[in-house]
Amino acid sequence: MKEKNSGWGRTLIEFVVMLVVVVVAVQLLVKFVVSKDIVSGPSMQTTLENGDRLYSLRHKQVKRDDIVVIDAPDDPGALYIKRVIGMPGDTISFKNDVLYLNGKKTNEPYLDRAFAKKEIAAYASKQGLDPNSINFTINFNIATWPSTKSETVPKDSYFVMGDNRLISKDSRSFGFVKKNKVQSVVVWRYWPLNQMKIF
Repeated sequence: MKEKNSGWGRTLIEFVVMLVVVVVAVQLLVKFVVSKDIVSGPSMQTTLENGDRLYSLRHKQVKRDDIVVIDAPDDPGALYIKRVIGMPGDTISFKNDVLYLNGKKTNEPYLDRAFAKKEIAAYASKQGLDPNSINFTINFNIATWPSTKSETVPKDSYFVMGDNRLISKDSRSFGFVKKNKVQSVVVWRYWPLNQMKIF
């Protein structure tokens, strides 16, 4: 009888130890490797919508066009989700809704042109303006833009923008984002289920 009770006791201890190991491993994974994020606001429409739930990886190498979670430069303690447009050393300008990277016309396939047209029409209507006089992305050059004033994106920094250009608060307002202010790189939208996507 003693041996039977002792066997149960050992099994219970092993189970508790295993449970503690799993919980600690998950906590370490979440703290140092994986981040769960929720989109708040419309600045990344139509790529990401308000309420979308994401997994992102910490310490992943940042590449151009990646969607990143950053420390908000103008709101301590807050996080922003933006897209990397410029890498260190890049020159960046926009003219008539065309991105020029290092002097070359560059496509932005992640932008929804139909959505952009609709947003421009709504914005023009509110402001009493001619929609044909408005660009989805305002014309600018980082060399002369007030928040950047640099010929190129500095070393260990990025130029980020939201996909909903008319309303996004991004590097156009708060300047370049330092490498150490990038929390993680978005890799998977897991919610809503019918919009699941790997980035």
